[in-house]
Amino acid sequence: MRIQELMTHPVFTCHTGDTLAEAARLMWEHDCGVVPVVDADGALAGIITDRDICMAAYTQGRTLAEMHVGDVMAKQVLSVVPDTTIAEAEKVMADGQVHRVPVVDAARRPIGMLSLNDLAREITRPGSRLREGLPRFAQTVAAVARPRELHSA
Repeated sequence: MRIQELMTHPVFTCHTGDTLAEAARLMWEHDCGVVPVVDADGALAGIITDRDICMAAYTQGRTLAEMHVGDVMAKQVLSVVPDTTIAEAEKVMADGQVHRVPVVDAARRPIGMLSLNDLAREITRPGSRLREGLPRFAQTVAAVARPRELHSA
């Protein structure tokens, strides 16, 4: 099974010049905690999470309308392509300790998102072809949940 069969789509994106208020609005309206950030050509430039927004507001003491996505987003983003296998996607998520990865096309434009939730729903669905992958999925979740080493800047 390929992730194109499990990914959530369509994907909602924002631009580097958008305000954090706009990114938060997208998350609220689409009930998600992450939004891929695209450049002027629509290619993946970064990713922003609800946590990124909260921490920026807390540490900078400014309103969300005063801060821009490009200043807060993670610029090093792991991604996968639609024909990535479930096992390959789980490895990317485990190695990167990420809960979600954007799915991009050949031009690196986001076309979907794959989350641990997507995998969990499929693996636990009665009759799923992925049920035998449950032990591997448990290892993926454990790897993602492992405490990260803190690095001082």
